[in-house]
Amino acid sequence: MTAGPRYEVIGVAGIPEVRGGDDVARLIAEAAVRQGTPLATGDLLVVGQKIVSKAEGRIVRLADVTPSPIAQSMAAGLARDARLVEVILRESRRVVRMDRGVLITETHHGWVCANAGVDQSNVDVDCVALLPEDPDRSARALRETLRARPGVDVLVIVADTFGRPWREGLTDVAIGVAGMKPLIDYRGKRDPHGYELHATAEAIADEVACAAGLVCGKLERTPFCIVRGVSYQAGTGNARELIRKRENDLFR
Repeated sequence: MTAGPRYEVIGVAGIPEVRGGDDVARLIAEAAVRQGTPLATGDLLVVGQKIVSKAEGRIVRLADVTPSPIAQSMAAGLARDARLVEVILRESRRVVRMDRGVLITETHHGWVCANAGVDQSNVDVDCVALLPEDPDRSARALRETLRARPGVDVLVIVADTFGRPWREGLTDVAIGVAGMKPLIDYRGKRDPHGYELHATAEAIADEVACAAGLVCGKLERTPFCIVRGVSYQAGTGNARELIRKRENDLFR
């Protein structure tokens, strides 16, 4: 009997605390070898945003931040640290919503998320981590560095955790992509009943990020996963393709 479609997600632990300037590609490759699951050509490598940000020096110490009058005013209404609000505003191109202690913004990358992706978890006390300046560039750099190793031509997704409108809970999404198309477009194809699809575009990069998130977890100190067996389209896509164009967005 033929087995149905399947894929494998392998969490890799054992990476030391990442600091600014660290070679994340080397740390990833070495940890995978130590665990007995070395990277191989065709693997999808899903890397948590936090270690990328740390290596790129995207850590801010709040003691070094002087909040603007605008940040101070907003912080009072939100009951938040004015220094934190100042950092969020610096990372934002616009404020989407501010209510009940929650600050939703659109980042300079175009992502709409809580606090512009500024995160206080898994960093030193009184510090915050920012999103990478260009997560697609970060993904490409990781991929190119890893490709220098014999037999290692992997695709890379940089993932972060976002909330969702209208639904409780957080899920992982792709904010950086290298070596693959982040969307699989089924428009124009026909389903088994002969119906022509008109609006179906599968966010494969986000789905892979979510699958990896289930294995990496939030507290397990497993900052990356190897995903094998997933069908994808190789190419030069980027995660910004996942941002809905303004003219197609009914909620802006």
